[in-house]
Amino acid sequence: MGQNDRHSTGTHTFEATSTDASAPPAARSAPPLPGVGSRARDRRPRRSPSPRASGLGGLLAGTRLTWRVKWHAWRARRAGRPRVKRGRLFAIVAALLVLGGISFVFGMFMALASDLPALEDEQRFNDASNSVLLDDQGHTLAVLSQHNQILLRASQIPRIVKDAVISIEDKRFYTNEGIDLRSMLRAAVHDVFGGGGLQGASTIEEQFVKNALAAQSHRTIFEKLKEAALAFHLDHRWSKEKILMEYLNTIYFGNGAYGVEAAARTYFAHVAPHIGCGTLKRLCVSELSPAEAAMLAGIIQSPTDYNPITHPIACRERRNLVLAQMLAQHYIDSHVYQESISAPLPPPQDIEPPREQLAEGVDAGYFTSWVSQQVIAKYGATRAFDGGLRIETTLNLPLQRAAERAVSTYMSNPAGPTAALVAIENATGDVRAMVGGRNYETHPFNIATEGERQPGSAFKAFDLAAALMDGISPSSVWPSKMKVFRNPKTGEVFVVHNDEGAYTGTNTLTGATTVSDNSIYAEVGIKVGTARIAAIAHRMGITTPISTNYAMTIGGLSTGVTPLDMAHAYETIAHGGQRVSGTLAAAPGAPVAIQEVSDRSRALPNGRHREVNRPIFRRVLPASIAATETSMLQTVIEHGTGVNAAIGQFAAGKTGTTNNYVDAWFVGFDHKYTVAVWVGYPESAKPMPTQYNGTPVYGGTYPALIWKAFMLAALQSEGQNVQIPSPGTEAASQAVVSGASEAQSSAATNAAPRGERKAQGGASGSAGSEGQREATPAHEGGQAGQSTPGATQQTPKAPAGQSAPAGEGTPSPSSGIKARAREPSQGEGAPPAEHSTPPAAPEASAGPSQATGGASAP
Repeated sequence: MGQNDRHSTGTHTFEATSTDASAPPAARSAPPLPGVGSRARDRRPRRSPSPRASGLGGLLAGTRLTWRVKWHAWRARRAGRPRVKRGRLFAIVAALLVLGGISFVFGMFMALASDLPALEDEQRFNDASNSVLLDDQGHTLAVLSQHNQILLRASQIPRIVKDAVISIEDKRFYTNEGIDLRSMLRAAVHDVFGGGGLQGASTIEEQFVKNALAAQSHRTIFEKLKEAALAFHLDHRWSKEKILMEYLNTIYFGNGAYGVEAAARTYFAHVAPHIGCGTLKRLCVSELSPAEAAMLAGIIQSPTDYNPITHPIACRERRNLVLAQMLAQHYIDSHVYQESISAPLPPPQDIEPPREQLAEGVDAGYFTSWVSQQVIAKYGATRAFDGGLRIETTLNLPLQRAAERAVSTYMSNPAGPTAALVAIENATGDVRAMVGGRNYETHPFNIATEGERQPGSAFKAFDLAAALMDGISPSSVWPSKMKVFRNPKTGEVFVVHNDEGAYTGTNTLTGATTVSDNSIYAEVGIKVGTARIAAIAHRMGITTPISTNYAMTIGGLSTGVTPLDMAHAYETIAHGGQRVSGTLAAAPGAPVAIQEVSDRSRALPNGRHREVNRPIFRRVLPASIAATETSMLQTVIEHGTGVNAAIGQFAAGKTGTTNNYVDAWFVGFDHKYTVAVWVGYPESAKPMPTQYNGTPVYGGTYPALIWKAFMLAALQSEGQNVQIPSPGTEAASQAVVSGASEAQSSAATNAAPRGERKAQGGASGSAGSEGQREATPAHEGGQAGQSTPGATQQTPKAPAGQSAPAGEGTPSPSSGIKARAREPSQGEGAPPAEHSTPPAAPEASAGPSQATGGASAP
């Protein structure tokens, strides 16, 4: 019908519309059946649009309808067109990217081709610009260079050396093309997702390129890609033998040795059967055994960590790993392997690094060699030696001269003991002077930084810090007598005697510190807890492992301590309980040797041309504890075992002497400097029973006198009016004579107190090991105490007060200078009080241990 029928019912209006003119009237007017040709909304009455709906709502509805119609129209038009498949599109894009990448790599290769001649060792050797070390006033200390580098032809390098290097550094050297895709992928994954530093080069070509370019360890991914591209190009331009020759001629082997021939001369030229090698007709490298070649190959990865002088255990393990790789890759047979792994390393005294020139008449070789290792570790060997760096160090030449003069004054006998000294500025943590031995030219081993000696009673400073933090009062009273301690966890028995039975009856903790009473300190240390003492010592600055057996309370350690660590740890007390370090320190929390590094031509790792050290302070002791300990350590110098160190004004410190007078220490500080002095024989644990004017060498003798001479010179250099006494006169008037009592020494300065008597304690070892005991053999001149497994500690009541000196000694081990990784030997004796120092812990055995100590002498 084409018309609308409207039906109104009340307020609602229903509208029916028909567009089919041919439909019969009944069909047009009949309502739709539910569910048949209708939608749910058709069954409900539709509300007629209101006037408001025709406004904004109507506009929006119309807009939506318009866009919907356009959308459907666009879809209809698109449906009629042919589609480009996604896979085909991806392939096209990928092909374009590959072509672009190939073009980029080709362009890089062409650009890098001009760099290859500059990588040759002879060219780089001629173009090198030496780095220099300066003191804190800008005076030249040393020039770092490859002055001992010897360039060899490929035919001069023996096959065994090449095989050793290839087996550990790049086993696929002869089959790869300069890059190792598997290693690169692993490195890329680590760089992107590992969260750490960028992975290093893997192939010999990449390592060679990295060293030749003096690249830093923390390079960007793009820099590493450039190196990989250059290594690939290098592999296609040079023969494998040429690459290996160039690499072995330039790689750094530690101890100043650049190149494989220089390394062979440094490590083996003074070892039989190579003595006399090192000439053009007799190259040292041509005589290397498989074990020696493997040692050199193992050093390449980390010349510092695998240094046979400072880390012989790690060096041996690394060498044996190289030998195992050579066996697995069929470079050697099993017979050679078994023979080689048992071969000894070259003795430290037979390793001769290249000689350093004197800086303005001062032998700063010990210090400069120590700093050089830090520069190499931070900037890489190539840049450290030939990158033109300007390194301003913390060394002060006037103080260095004073240190050398103080040591040579008292240690002038070439056949006698020698000394090591380290001076650190309290406010900054800067090392201002360092003497590492008698003469760097003839004895390059640095006792100051690497000589791990038993500390004796000098270790009691850490007992004292732990006791004060535990709430033990300086005025607390303790019995001084022979004591027996049993470890409830292990059953170990630790017996402590004071030397010659010289006990005070009772004494305060301050008094025990003054005279270094082993009996009291052993009890205090055990009460506080050896693990806690070890933890505090580490926080204060000791870096070597510290055993937690009972003997450690009086300085009996399984691994010794270095003069550098002792000075640094005592500096923590001097700085009010704050450990002082810096941003350019060799390790977090370590003392500082470098003030500033600059390079005008190239940026440093921080992105600038200059890096400046900034002090870092970490509180490890409350200020009140440090102040209390300082006042107690003052009494040691005022009227205790260290009177020979008195300088006429504020000073505090502690003496230390080990068993059989093997090691003697004095560590102390004034307002500006902390100084550690050690005296002994570097090569062995040789006793010093008569070396001090016919009497034993205690910490209160030569070490205290050397300390005083240096401190007075330091005060004089600052303009203070002090007089440095003649060593002969002073030694005669203040000699520490065995047998003198503390009371006598207090009455007259020329009397010799017993401040540094030795007491023997249990053998050191790691605490808590099952079945382990602490053996404590009696020391010379002391009364050995004995105990039974059932012995118990006796602590009778005693009146308060302070009496004559008690024993100061510390057990001394049977070894002298020990490398940090030294393995403890079986059955070494155990520490006495301040003189003695315990050896490594023996195997478990039944029966008690014993220790003897003696009255301390100033």
